[in-house]
Amino acid sequence: EQTDRNVCDFKPGHMKKTIGHRGVDPKGETTYKKTTSSALKGAIQLGITHTVGSLSQKAERDVLMQDFYVVESIFFPSEGSNLTPAHHHGDFRFKTYAPIAFRYFRELFGIRPDDYLYSLCNDPLIELSNPGASGSIFYVTSDDEFIIKTVQHKEAEFLQKLLPGYFMNLNQNKRTLLPKFYGLYCVQAGGKNIRIVVMNNLLPCSVPMHLKYDLKGSTCKRRASPKEREKRVPTFKDLDFIQDMPEGIQLEPDNYNALSKTIQRDCLLLQSFKIMDYSLLVGIHNVDQACRERAGVVEGGGSEGAVTPDHRRPQAQKALYSTAMESIQGEAKGKGALETEDQWGGIPARNSKGERILVYIGIIDILQSYRFIKKIEHSWKALVHDGDTVSVHRPGFYAERFQRFMCNTVFKKARKFIKLQLFQRGIVHPKMTIQSSVTHSHVDPKTFVHLPNTNEDIFESC
Repeated sequence: EQTDRNVCDFKPGHMKKTIGHRGVDPKGETTYKKTTSSALKGAIQLGITHTVGSLSQKAERDVLMQDFYVVESIFFPSEGSNLTPAHHHGDFRFKTYAPIAFRYFRELFGIRPDDYLYSLCNDPLIELSNPGASGSIFYVTSDDEFIIKTVQHKEAEFLQKLLPGYFMNLNQNKRTLLPKFYGLYCVQAGGKNIRIVVMNNLLPCSVPMHLKYDLKGSTCKRRASPKEREKRVPTFKDLDFIQDMPEGIQLEPDNYNALSKTIQRDCLLLQSFKIMDYSLLVGIHNVDQACRERAGVVEGGGSEGAVTPDHRRPQAQKALYSTAMESIQGEAKGKGALETEDQWGGIPARNSKGERILVYIGIIDILQSYRFIKKIEHSWKALVHDGDTVSVHRPGFYAERFQRFMCNTVFKKARKFIKLQLFQRGIVHPKMTIQSSVTHSHVDPKTFVHLPNTNEDIFESC
């Protein structure tokens, strides 16, 4: 079943070498710091079950400053104890960082303790097959709701320092593309510390992604490698996007304006924390292509290379403000089953062919501070390449370039909306191009705003 998923088709045999702390044992199982993936998953589920249960016994109260720095620890001997059950994963210690603060974050996103426990601990965690170059391991819950990622010591430490500012930002602004952090934990096993963070899942496995991009706004070596391109659904980069989608992703003006404002606010916050080297993860579900695939009609006369749809519908949403549409609108649509494709949480858009697409987006990799090592990395790259094109740059410049690339190159207002506004104001004839009409009328199309009566029906009729 998992081989039909776009990112959930883990094949241990494909991993031949150690990348960072991630490796593979003689039996072909993934390891992290020499702890097998199965043992790590078991320890995570035992630890979270205990910590959420014990947290429920603590009275609800406001978050205090000292709550951001609390670390709770519990030992899990394999034979069990009066506090922990017996298990077969070997002795380990489980640490929970800022439990009261993260409980508040989960409540803010409408996640009930029993839903959190059920998602993370009721069914086996699924290992993702495309972990990237960081050397981290990624797990997704079986209901598609949460992602668990291993993080380095410096990243976990940086997240702890961010928590007060993160708390303040969420209270002021729920319209954000930043990661939603639900928990920070540490498994101590075999003399090693394995730190993990629980986050929202940006790309649901039940919605097949036909295209994926990791975008930074940089053009220095920002092209998917030949090895990456061999994958069934590769993660492309900036130069690939410019080449493949020169017209960008066409958004309805209201959605474009909301998205641009959200990116602007997020970049300002990241800059204030001196955070950089983050990316915009973009997943594209092509609605029209999915319809053709379901009907067995794939371009080229066959099904080879097609993204196989997962015929399960996305399950009921547990977290509020977690979908792409909610992230840019700042309004929770409420929990419940998702019946139609336009309700699957993606942002409706069009590609250059006019095909209907759903766009899933989020800012990732925000736990990179502009420390000394990053300054050295930028200085070295700037000697070899144009300093303004490398991905590692000072936070202010990085934020400005990131925002400019996303709002001008990746996402654009649908031109047909502009033409419609010109036509309704008597400036353009339906058969004339926007450029010639503007030239004859001396009107700058940038000055036009979305008309109140221009709704989705008009978008479809265009």
